[in-house]
Amino acid sequence: MIMIGKPVSLSFFQQSTLDLAQALIGKLLVKETEQGVSSGWIVETEAYIGPGDRAAHSYGNRRTKRTEVMFGPPGYVYTYVMHTHCLVNVVSGEVGHPEAVLIRAVEPFEGVDLMYERRGKGKRITELTSGPGKLTKALGIVKGDYGRTFMEPPLYIAEGRVCDELVSGPRIGIENSGEARDYPWRFWEKGSPFVSK
Repeated sequence: MIMIGKPVSLSFFQQSTLDLAQALIGKLLVKETEQGVSSGWIVETEAYIGPGDRAAHSYGNRRTKRTEVMFGPPGYVYTYVMHTHCLVNVVSGEVGHPEAVLIRAVEPFEGVDLMYERRGKGKRITELTSGPGKLTKALGIVKGDYGRTFMEPPLYIAEGRVCDELVSGPRIGIENSGEARDYPWRFWEKGSPFVSK
């Protein structure tokens, strides 16, 4: 396999979760499979700040088989299935502080034909990866990627492009999380047509 771009180093992930959620915008998310390589520029993320965040899976230090990877070092892959869709997160925070950043949307870069095969032919390109479940299906990211590191193939984050303007607002789909639903911990590239709807 030909590696697209150089994976970021561990030091990239060793920043606060809110900073990481913003720093991920513009980076390249790459997945290598037997069918080929597909990748996309990250254009939207959401931060989940662990035990004190009622919207986080690790709220109250909840430690389960599913959340176990979040209690380890940053830079690891946290995948889970919600409503039949696989979602992908970057583990953040220090060891023992279970935090994560959800990758919500990417702008397709390489392997677009492969993305159409996985998602269906009749879609506009802006619909291929404009949501956390859409992007994992398009890129071939699966629950089995859980526990990998984002610093080496087959699933990694590479240096990307500069994001001209970043905006923030409340996270999506967390209505039952009390005051946490209003935290402005969703970040996206202003004007990007690839952001989730």
